[in-house]
Amino acid sequence: MGLLISGLSQSFPPKSKFAVSDIPDLSDQVIIVTGASTGIGFDTAQALLEHNAKVYIAARNEEKAKAAIVKLKQETGKDIVHFLLLDLADLHSVKRAAEEFARKETQLHALFNNGGVMVPPVDQLTTQGYDLQWGTNVLGHFYFTKLLLPILTATAPTTPSKTARVIHTASFASYMPSRLDFNTFKDSPARKRMGVNNLYSQSKLGNAIFSNELARRFRGQGIVSVAVNPGNLKTELQRHLGSIGQMILNTILYPAPFGALTQLWAGTTDAGMELNGKFAVPWARVGPMPYGATDESAAKALWDWLEEQVANV
Repeated sequence: MGLLISGLSQSFPPKSKFAVSDIPDLSDQVIIVTGASTGIGFDTAQALLEHNAKVYIAARNEEKAKAAIVKLKQETGKDIVHFLLLDLADLHSVKRAAEEFARKETQLHALFNNGGVMVPPVDQLTTQGYDLQWGTNVLGHFYFTKLLLPILTATAPTTPSKTARVIHTASFASYMPSRLDFNTFKDSPARKRMGVNNLYSQSKLGNAIFSNELARRFRGQGIVSVAVNPGNLKTELQRHLGSIGQMILNTILYPAPFGALTQLWAGTTDAGMELNGKFAVPWARVGPMPYGATDESAAKALWDWLEEQVANV
């Protein structure tokens, strides 16, 4: 019953008390948004630019990202937006992206782990052979964050709040699994039996678990880590769904700009500084933590597994 009530509240949220106009001035802040060529990542980047942040669009499709940057410059009148080549489905690309950023910048005030994939064909894997959803949504973002943590932790003490933020775009789907099945992270019969919808839900639970464990491990170094359900939104994430599935979903989906609200609230406001280790829900509220994300021993096991995967990249 609790999940049902929470689901209704998050699917049909009350009017937001937070608006993009409430974002404070972000002058001198450097921020990365992954997957910002389209959808809520684009709207997040636009709002950050409008409030004077220097924004890096981290994406794998250079042509699409550069077109987005042209549009962002036109719509905001700001020239402080840059492209960072990042393919989250290739750990070597992730490493190159982090190294490229470190060559250009000495500070990073916020990282929006926003990019992701949703229910692609089950035969699609990452470059290193991981399930595409798990490898992109969880492992790729873990490695990118890990490589950027030295810059994030060095930046935190230089800010008025003594914090730097990592915002993880999860989903209401985070509530669906009660645990992770490590046997499905790479291609296997178990992975194929799980199916793309459950693999997606598992990856979103993985986002929440990673966010919580990052909050526990680095709170003493000024890191604020928050997982976010951005809401039910009309974005390119639904491109792999059939026409009937898209038609049904469209009856409960909100325009993409709504999805940026909650992560902008968590990533830019004074209230967001109090959200370390919490789960934010539409629109700009604290919600219940997914049950599967509350087990600290499971979170440690996941962190150890993630570390093992990137140890020799």
